Amino acid sequence: MSWSKLKQQLESFLSPALVGRVEYRATGYRYLPDKAGLCYISVDKKDVLRMNDKASPIRWYQTELEIKNDPDIQIPISAEEMEAVRKDTKGTVPEDRLKVIARNRKITGYAKELMSAQASLSKSNFVALANQFLSTSIEESMESKDILLNILALVDRRVGKKRILNMSEKMKLKHPVVQYFYELRRSTC
Repeated sequence: MSWSKLKQQLESFLSPALVGRVEYRATGYRYLPDKAGLCYISVDKKDVLRMNDKASPIRWYQTELEIKNDPDIQIPISAEEMEAVRKDTKGTVPEDRLKVIARNRKITGYAKELMSAQASLSKSNFVALANQFLSTSIEESMESKDILLNILALVDRRVGKKRILNMSEKMKLKHPVVQYFYELRRSTC
């Protein structure tokens, strides 16, 4: 499918409140057919989803340690996770330390997921993922580990206000760029 047709289809699924604000853009090289163009998403004429752009308002993590040390990342710890740590340590660790251990374990897993999602996004083909989004259900795209599929689903008109408002806890564990688009969509509800 050509880029113009794909762009038209993607924009036809945009939430009415985001029409004109969210744009899908691509650069192409007419005289360099073997050079791949760049595809990116802009909001209010500013590039938002473009990994190598230093002016991007989204933070792209380079190492797992950056994620662990980021004070903006809030990781909720459940009672089951605390109990699992308690069993692993055979109850010899003080209660306040259990929470720290549980948080560290969870944030390590989260950091690994975040780094792999960023790596797959940087290598992915925007057009291929957009075609995948158009051919799968909105639920699959929302639950996917892929950042781009999450974003396309969040700005989709088929996701209603009630659903957007009910997914605030899930969004805390998503990449900052997915959180950005979630907040953008939530502000239009």
